[in-house]
Amino acid sequence: MRLQDFRVLTFDCYGTLIDWETGINAALQPLLRLGGLALSREDALEAFARHESAQQSETPGLIYSDLLSEVHRSLADEWGIEASDAVHEAFGNSVPDWPAFPDSTAALTYLKQHYKLVILSNVDRTSFAGSQKRLGVEFDAVYTAQDIGSYKPDLRNFDYMLEKLAEAGHSPSEILHTAQSLFHDHAPAKRLGLASAWIDRRHDRDGWGATPPPPSGAGYDFRFPTLGDMAKAHKEEALA
Repeated sequence: MRLQDFRVLTFDCYGTLIDWETGINAALQPLLRLGGLALSREDALEAFARHESAQQSETPGLIYSDLLSEVHRSLADEWGIEASDAVHEAFGNSVPDWPAFPDSTAALTYLKQHYKLVILSNVDRTSFAGSQKRLGVEFDAVYTAQDIGSYKPDLRNFDYMLEKLAEAGHSPSEILHTAQSLFHDHAPAKRLGLASAWIDRRHDRDGWGATPPPPSGAGYDFRFPTLGDMAKAHKEEALA
């Protein structure tokens, strides 16, 4: 299997293209300061992962900015911190402030010369619009949880994406799903028989950060530490 075997790259955005862990950690600091808590980055991210996954299962139709506000409220309760609605809402609206990974824009610009680029994200359209400005690349299609009414790893999200791409003339064999989260992306992709590339952004750290641990059997076909490394591998294939 080669990277050049595919015509469409479908991307998770947050954790893959946008450095959501840095963004989440920064956006949690006002709450932690309010409570006088000195929580490590990894402990804060692990708590976020638990509450986000539970909230997505409980309220799959809630748009992501509102869902993040509820996650923030749950974290405040867990940590024993009293906070105003405005503080919770500020966290919910923080997605456009989350930074892109340094390699994302250049890698996407290169890959766009060779593939159609598609987003499948657990986010709302307004939040993604802010992130797209940071990435500076126009995607060929964007499918959000707000469009679908559920959150990955629900197979509904992938079925929706595959139906839309089929309407555009693309079969599953032409698609390479490209993502950081084994839990949200690679496990369901494997269940549907989609090839996938793991962008292992946490390759130099222990634990799972802002995502829950993956289920058994979560596989992938390619692994790269960064998207820049994936773009480099494609260039090397072309020269081979």
